[in-house]
Order: sequence, then C-alpha cells, then structure tokens
Amino acid sequence: MTVTVSATLAVNEALAEKRRQGVRVLPLGFGEAGLPVHPVMRDRLTAGNGANAYGPVAGVAVLREAAAGYWERRGLPTDPGMVIAGPGSKPLLYSLLLELGGDTAIAAPSWVSYAAQSRLVGARPLLVPTAGGGEGGVPQPDLLHAAVTAAREEGRTVNAVIATLPDNPTGTVASRDTVRRLAEVARELDLVIISDEIYRDLVHPVGPGAEPVRVHSPAEFAPERTVISTGLSKNLALGGWRIGVLRLPDSAIGHRLRGGLLGVASEIWSSPAAPVQEAAAHAFTEPAELVDHIDRSRRLHGIVARAVTDVFTGAGATVAPPRAAFYLYPDFDPMRERLARLHGVTTGPALTGLLLERFGMGVLPAVEFGEGPRALRMRVATSLLYGDTEERRYTALAATDPLALPWIRAHLDRLAEVLDALSAAPASAVVPQPLPRAVAEPVH
Repeated sequence: MTVTVSATLAVNEALAEKRRQGVRVLPLGFGEAGLPVHPVMRDRLTAGNGANAYGPVAGVAVLREAAAGYWERRGLPTDPGMVIAGPGSKPLLYSLLLELGGDTAIAAPSWVSYAAQSRLVGARPLLVPTAGGGEGGVPQPDLLHAAVTAAREEGRTVNAVIATLPDNPTGTVASRDTVRRLAEVARELDLVIISDEIYRDLVHPVGPGAEPVRVHSPAEFAPERTVISTGLSKNLALGGWRIGVLRLPDSAIGHRLRGGLLGVASEIWSSPAAPVQEAAAHAFTEPAELVDHIDRSRRLHGIVARAVTDVFTGAGATVAPPRAAFYLYPDFDPMRERLARLHGVTTGPALTGLLLERFGMGVLPAVEFGEGPRALRMRVATSLLYGDTEERRYTALAATDPLALPWIRAHLDRLAEVLDALSAAPASAVVPQPLPRAVAEPVH
C-alpha cells in the first residue's frame, strides 16, 4: 500500500521551506517538546558510549526495572519481566498492532499515526467519536460498544481499542468516569486496551481554586487487558534519542502478547540502542534534578498553551481549555459563514492551507486526526515557540513570566495579527514578511 509522509513531519518540512524563502513563519504544527536536553542526561549518554554490544531484545534489566519503578510510583505495580523497551513508542505500537491482528477502535480525533499504522498492518481503523468538551483521547464508551458490535456483525474482527491519556491533539484529559466506562466496555467486548500515556507527566499545574487534574489509566480498572505505552520524547524532550517502553499486563493476555512482541522485535530492531538505554534507565528512576526539570517544563507548556488559547478564543474560535502537554484544538465553526464569504473556505484543509500559504502559519487540519473534511478544527502545537537557541529555551524554562520574553511575545503578537487578518477582507490580509533578525527561527 502507498503510505504518505506523516502529516506532522510534512508540515514541519513545509515550514522549513517557507523559512528558506525568507517568510516569517508561525511553527504551530510539529509536536516536538521544544526544550533542551538536561545536562544530567547528556552525561549519562556519554558515560554509556562504550556499550556497543547487542543486548536483550526486551531491553536491559536496569531499564526495565527502572520503568517498573516509574509505574509503581503511579499506583501501577509492575513486573519488570512484563516491560519491553524499543527504539521509540511508535515502533512498539506498530509491533503491538501487528501482534494483536484484526481491526482497532480509535478515537476521532486522535494522533495521526494510530490509523496510519493500523492500515500498515493490513487492518481497517474503526473511528469512534470522543465525547468532546474536554474529554479527548478516549472513544465515547457507549459509541464504542455500538461501533464494535456493529463491525463484528458485519464480519470484521475488532481486537483492540486505543486511548491517549492525556490527549494529542486536544491537550485535554479524559475523566475518571470516562476511563472507567471504557474499561468496562473493553472487558465486556474482550478488547485489549492500548493506553498511550506518553504525556502523563505533562499535566499543567493548576492555579488557585482550580480543580486538580489527575490522569487515570485504564490499567486501574482493567489491569488484565491494558497495555501502557510511554517514553522520554515528551517529558524530557528526547524525541531524537528514540526510546520507548511498553508495560504489559501480568495476565494470560499480557504473556501471550509478550512472546509475540519479542519475536517481532527480534526481527526488526534486535535491541534498542545500548547507550540510550543506559541513560533512559537513569531517567526512569526520577532523580530530583530531572523531576525539577519536568516541573518547569509542564509549567512552561501550560502558560504558553493557555496564552495561545486566549488568542484563538479572542479571534472567535471555540477551544476546550488545554490541561496537559502543548496542544490545543480550536474550532472555527462559529466563523464558518464569514470564512466562506471572505476566502471561499469551507473545509478544514482549505483553512489550514490558507493559513500556511498566505500567512506562513503551520497547523494541521482535523481531517488528519480522523475527522471529516468539513470540520474547521485544527491541531495547534505551541512547543516550538520557546526559542530558536538552547540559551533562549533555558531562559524560557526559568522565566517567572515567559510570556514577557520578546521572542515568545513576538509569536503571540504575530498569531493575533494573522487571526485578525483572517476575519478581514482578502485585500487587507497580512502578507508574509521576513522574520525580524532578533526573533528569527532556524530551519529545523
């Protein structure tokens, strides 16, 4: 089958080309954490550079034990023998779908790679809407039950359901009751739950009087059938290091999956990169300096994501308040008639295409996340607004008020300018201008 480049990577490449053309861009499309590597992790990676032998397919024992401790501290007792490490969570997810077989129920909207990987293994994704209103990442349980039942009556085999907690693309966190109901439906229908929890450590700090946000894993309610996926690409901004881990249930389901996954892994990547495993093992023990680094990261993500949300709502879009990570999912449906009249825009891809070509603003349309083309929603990632150098990113992490930093303020002002122009007649639209040297972004 033909597989196109992931939409998130494609928009990043499109923005890089805009930069080469001297266009001032708004990098809001790529879901990279946008922060520097902590010095402790640099030192650990260097210290492990002599590890050049093939290791165990499941990953070295010290890493699996550290990952088990990480989950233990989150109320999920874990046998290190049921942990599998791989070169990033994406290969692990693909291998899991390959081993499970059959179709997989996926939330709409949901991260672009779930449906793509489902098709890659020869299956058909079963898209099930979320409840919305801040409940992203989990297929609406009653609709899931109906959709799986109907698909099986048509002769389809549906073996699994994927949840994302917290969610990409909406930046929201499903409630305890929704996750509990998901677990009940999965047990009733004998579905394996794949819980992608890579953003779990990036729930935004709550303000005075605000309701605390807690991530509830399906493993709390259906431990015998829940597989959890995580990694270090988001909480520690180590996407390029390519390391991820799976927590398999200590049950008949988990032991069956483990044997198959190790077989797949042995034929594809043999074992994860040894020096990276050594560094990752240290990270999963959660030393104080890394805990502090993550605390600063999630604070920064929350402040900037809320500020960007305010710009979108001020322009007339509706947005569920982001609660975690560095995403939001604005909806321009309230402006549908105006966009059609002024710009001839009636679909999500047309809207995001207009923003890219006329204003140099990179975002992804809802259609990439499993929604229909008429949806005027888009995934906005705020994490590349923190600065174009390591020095600026460290400054953003340490700042009492990161929104006052000139490079972050320049992006927010530019966003407001673009969205104001979107509501104006085309003749008054803002033409892309070269980015001022003081806040110029590099080609990534």
